[in-house]
Amino acid sequence: MVSRPFRSASPSGSAADRRIRLACSALLLLLAGCTPPSSEERIVAFVNGRPISQVEFENEWNELPDATRTRYEKEGGKPRLLSEVITRELLLQEARRQGLDQNDQIRDRARRYKERLMLDELLKDRIKTKIELTKEELDAYYDKHARQLLTPLKVRVAVMLLPNYPAAKDLEKQVNQGGDFGKFAQRYSIDAKTKANGGDLGPYRKDLVAPEVDEAIHQLKPGMTSAPIKTDAGYYLVRITALDPEIIQADLATRERLRQELLNEKRQKRFDDVIADIRAKAVVKIADVSRFGAGDLANR
Repeated sequence: MVSRPFRSASPSGSAADRRIRLACSALLLLLAGCTPPSSEERIVAFVNGRPISQVEFENEWNELPDATRTRYEKEGGKPRLLSEVITRELLLQEARRQGLDQNDQIRDRARRYKERLMLDELLKDRIKTKIELTKEELDAYYDKHARQLLTPLKVRVAVMLLPNYPAAKDLEKQVNQGGDFGKFAQRYSIDAKTKANGGDLGPYRKDLVAPEVDEAIHQLKPGMTSAPIKTDAGYYLVRITALDPEIIQADLATRERLRQELLNEKRQKRFDDVIADIRAKAVVKIADVSRFGAGDLANR
């Protein structure tokens, strides 16, 4: 089973994370109660005698995500938030009155949430160096997945194979005078693999065509048709056109996906190294290893 790094429960997380965090915070408050503020602290409200300090309230405000704070500012600002803090305190007091702070299930959930926060904080401290990719690492990863990517020469390639030079030269002239390359390829090309598609080979990629044709492609500009190119198979005409913007955007999306994959691999490696270091200093014994079907489980 592959270990996954724990995610930090930061204030800038998703709305769902925010709701979970608030709920668990309330749950912890429910169990632990609240420490009365020192006499020097300014009090912003008393709820059935329980003081809410200025510091406590400002912490609530400062922990709001930017978007949520903006919404509060449009809908009443800090007084609106204070009203909600008071409502939450009233609900907590009612929950304690009903004995929910002694509920075993709630206590267990609070314990697990506390453990999660401890683990997040531990790993955040141990894996605090920002993980970055060098250009060399990224280029090597792109090369490894070259078949999924466009080359820097972002053009579409079409070819037409003719049996002799005069035929190729004649069709070159007709194409340059406005003839349809694809229709000529379907009618006259002797390349059975590309004939039906009007010679279309799709986006240019490495090793797409014979070396002689490949060399000519790099000399052309989009919209141009080559002179006849002699090969062992016959004479080729090749035409390149600009790629559709959608194809280029899809390629950029693929590159970003690959970049994220490599980042995740490096994060996982950092995480695995931290776990290996902690395990190396520990003594772990499994009471009945046979139950798990893994003789070296304790050493993993």
